[in-house]
Amino acid sequence: MISSWRAADVRQWHGRGMEQFHHPRPACLGHGSSLRPTEERRLLTEGLSGTVLEIGAGDGVKFACYPNTVQEIAVAETESFLLDTVRLNCEQGPVPVYRVAGDVTRLPVPDGAFDAVVCSLILCTAPDLGQSLAEVKRALKPGGEMRFYEHVRSANPLAAAAESLVTPLWSQVCGGCHPARDTLTAIETAGFVVDHVSRFSVLAVSHVLGAARKTA
Repeated sequence: MISSWRAADVRQWHGRGMEQFHHPRPACLGHGSSLRPTEERRLLTEGLSGTVLEIGAGDGVKFACYPNTVQEIAVAETESFLLDTVRLNCEQGPVPVYRVAGDVTRLPVPDGAFDAVVCSLILCTAPDLGQSLAEVKRALKPGGEMRFYEHVRSANPLAAAAESLVTPLWSQVCGGCHPARDTLTAIETAGFVVDHVSRFSVLAVSHVLGAARKTA
């Protein structure tokens, strides 16, 4: 999908970037002229258009991976130093990016402001997942899309039990991450209609990547 992704702009940015600091997955692969979005980042943003809110800044490089059909991106982040990093990394980016100082439980945006909301390895850190998904839904226009790329509780009962067991300590040392969350079920419970979802493993950890829609 390089035709809708401005590789020349990305080469002006700093390195390959990362999705989130508490989950340091690369946003891009390759080097120099061969730099390209990871498959997860490409699928996460493929086909988006209009106005988009992404929750969680990472180091800002991932915002260069949006297709040029997106007109404007807002990024919600609580850490001021990350917002400063986004500002520096987005000055020459392909899509205008502006910052809002807020987290997923309190998004300082108007109701129905966005065509899409993107959540990438961030819902595991939400203090209240139900409230966070309600905020995502509030921020979307009727029929708007929620795109998600999240790690989820294992389908293996023993692995899931181990994830629950380590959660108290893990969440303290890994930015509030809750490894045993059933995030996909929570998305459906929040009233979203899941259009499509892929399940896969990264380093033996279960993940989901897909799209869900806010009904009118």
